[in-house]
Amino acid sequence: MKNIINLLDVVALTVDLPEYKLYRGQVGTVVEILANGKAYEVEFSDQNGRTFESIGLRSDHIMVLHYEPITDDSVLVANAV
Repeated sequence: MKNIINLLDVVALTVDLPEYKLYRGQVGTVVEILANGKAYEVEFSDQNGRTFESIGLRSDHIMVLHYEPITDDSVLVANAV
């Protein structure tokens, strides 16, 4: 199953980016789709909602977090949006 990344998806870093003080596992939100879906602007915020970094990332540097079981039906719904 291909990992579909959409606007406003909650994602986690899969790599360390120490030059930005971002590390594997940090959670952000996709705020822009770039390069026809090959890159994404991801905003990282603190627990009070204040953005501390916004950076363009390749799709292989992030993974979508899921809060519900993934089924074939949920993939079809995501593709339809």
